[in-house]
Amino acid sequence: MYMLTLMQDPEVYAGDTETINGIIANFMQLIQLKNAKLFLHSHQVANYAVSVAAKMRLPREEIERIRVASLLHDVGQITVPNQVLAKVPYLSTREMSVYKNHCNAGSCMLENIPCCQELIPYIRFHHERFDGTGYPKRLKGVNIPLGARIIAVANHYDRFINPCTQHWVKTKDEAIRELLSLSGTAFDSEVVRAFIDALG
Repeated sequence: MYMLTLMQDPEVYAGDTETINGIIANFMQLIQLKNAKLFLHSHQVANYAVSVAAKMRLPREEIERIRVASLLHDVGQITVPNQVLAKVPYLSTREMSVYKNHCNAGSCMLENIPCCQELIPYIRFHHERFDGTGYPKRLKGVNIPLGARIIAVANHYDRFINPCTQHWVKTKDEAIRELLSLSGTAFDSEVVRAFIDALG
């Protein structure tokens, strides 16, 4: 019976707000138990991503999908040992291999939840790079889902160059210059422009 429901169109579950909110709350609780900083990071990435999606004038339903996927983009890090997370980005080759698997791990956690099917590509591919050198599939350009491209910029900004981040203190101008330097290689230049506009 349950397998039959998995084959139905995701739109069947689009209106089941109570279900998806409960799922998000449960996963967010797990993330918070894993790492309080990761929990805060997930919320900040979601805030940035929603601002960018709105700046790009995406439909309301798509903005909501991006918001939820942003909250859960690092849910796969629940499977990564704390000692590895504590060393990011200074990881050995073996540790990097473990860390990189969080994209697939997160998407696998959601694969049997019908109302989360549309979120999976955004979560799985948020570490792809616009020039095709990212992971896990080395997707390139517009082959990377737009939601994942938006999350990628928001994630990088908050993780590495946010002036508010404790260990990566930069001025806002320095952060913007770094984003622009990665535009067209790591990130979609249209998304970067929207992100900078959203920053004000």
